Amino acid sequence: MQKIGFAEALDSIIAADPRYQRDGYVFLRDALDFTTKQQKKVKGVSVRHVTGPELLEGVRQYAIKEFGPMVMTVFDSWGIHSCEDIGNIVFNLIGAGVFGKTEQDSIEDFKNVYDFQEAFVKPFAPERRATAKSRAQSPAPKPAGSSAK
Repeated sequence: MQKIGFAEALDSIIAADPRYQRDGYVFLRDALDFTTKQQKKVKGVSVRHVTGPELLEGVRQYAIKEFGPMVMTVFDSWGIHSCEDIGNIVFNLIGAGVFGKTEQDSIEDFKNVYDFQEAFVKPFAPERRATAKSRAQSPAPKPAGSSAK
């Protein structure tokens, strides 16, 4: 059997499951590469398999690195709204023979691993300013140029 290329596999996947945009699949392949390189740096050995939660952590880091505060906007445009969506993409790629899996791997590995708001919005949210009540309780700053005598 001839192995099909990534582009052909995506054509087939998207025809069968149009929930996710092509760029989301490309991103996930790149995120897997990023994850295996990160693990190699930490473990110092070649990584043969990445678990669902490990991939999701790599997706989180890679998405923030690539898109910064625009992660949610980009993911929304691709149809990706949760860890479960990442799992669906992974298992679509497995079904097409692009990714491999072990007997222990399951779509359940991608359920509720992290909240997208916590992972992708909170790191870029501005720090909360002090409320009027807390400002009233703290001492007022001294005017510039004044000195304590």
